[in-house]
Amino acid sequence: MAATRGPRPRPGVLDIAPYVPGTSALPGAQPAIKLSSNETPFGPSPRAIEAYRAAIASLSRYPDGSARELREAIAKLYGLDPARIVCGAGSDELLNLLATAYLGPGDEAIYSAHGFLVYKIAILARGATPVVAAETELTADVDAILACVSPRTRLVFIANPNNPTGTYLPFDEIKRLREDLPADVLLVLDAAYAEYVRKNDYESGIELVATSPNTVMTRTFSKLYGLASLRIGWAYCPPSVADALNRIRGPFNVSGPAIATGVAALEDQPWAQRGVEHNELWRGQMSEALSRLGLGVTPSAANFLLLHFPKGNGRSAPEADKFLHGRRIILRRVEEYGLPQALRMTIGTEDENNAVLDALASFMGGNGAPRR
Repeated sequence: MAATRGPRPRPGVLDIAPYVPGTSALPGAQPAIKLSSNETPFGPSPRAIEAYRAAIASLSRYPDGSARELREAIAKLYGLDPARIVCGAGSDELLNLLATAYLGPGDEAIYSAHGFLVYKIAILARGATPVVAAETELTADVDAILACVSPRTRLVFIANPNNPTGTYLPFDEIKRLREDLPADVLLVLDAAYAEYVRKNDYESGIELVATSPNTVMTRTFSKLYGLASLRIGWAYCPPSVADALNRIRGPFNVSGPAIATGVAALEDQPWAQRGVEHNELWRGQMSEALSRLGLGVTPSAANFLLLHFPKGNGRSAPEADKFLHGRRIILRRVEEYGLPQALRMTIGTEDENNAVLDALASFMGGNGAPRR
């Protein structure tokens, strides 16, 4: 009897390399210091936690399918039109919805060489072709992106700041990119780390979306607001793009607890500001201290640092990763981003940061790093 054959995915799906998140736990009962996923060291606002607990009473009810309360809270904070905001289960869902709405077989979409891996997956999943633009000093290069544009280009994804490098493009460069792209190409500005940027020449994308019909900005509650497990993201769109996304998203794609918790998180801006100030302080201190250990540190505008290790002499990034695991410390390996000799480190609490410094000082051959 011939073996039965089950359904197969359409051609190309099984060729997609799945997204593999960073290590989140280590064997053994002892707690680990997890600095691999760019999560806030302070967790959610107490007001957000209270709102989440209160939402338990309504678990049997469907949420508001338009996430109206959350969209209005976002609009109030940033001075936006709530009708142009689309919410989703993390910004990842919104990036995929944009790909669904604007890409298909025969189309192309561009992203930079060390850009977020979800872009490639989203492009390939729609049968489109990913086009990779070279970077300059681990930073997206507008001229290189423009050189990749063809008559088949439909989308350009830019993470600003970029993950995993932490580098960013000034607003003048983003505007230049928009001006020189064809009008029918949608520019997607992924501003997941925008709240952490403290640069006078940076703009998250709100202004460009407000003044052009072909730009979208995506944001997340997973980083500064400490709600990664709830999966909350939002996009600010031209009206036509918002209309397209609302036609294809799930009817209840943001849960009731997520809506209530997101609103409460936005209302507690002092808590969020505490996270921004802590990150600003420790990002600078850690950059200096790690550089003194002989590591390369890419200048970052986000809440993480990209650390570069020497290739040989027992001091490579994989060897550092193994050593750190022995100290119960988890950073993020980034080989899949084309950075085999680097590790990405989230800025943690004071104690966590000092533990990393002490461990890496020992690994690099020192006697420990001074505490700050």
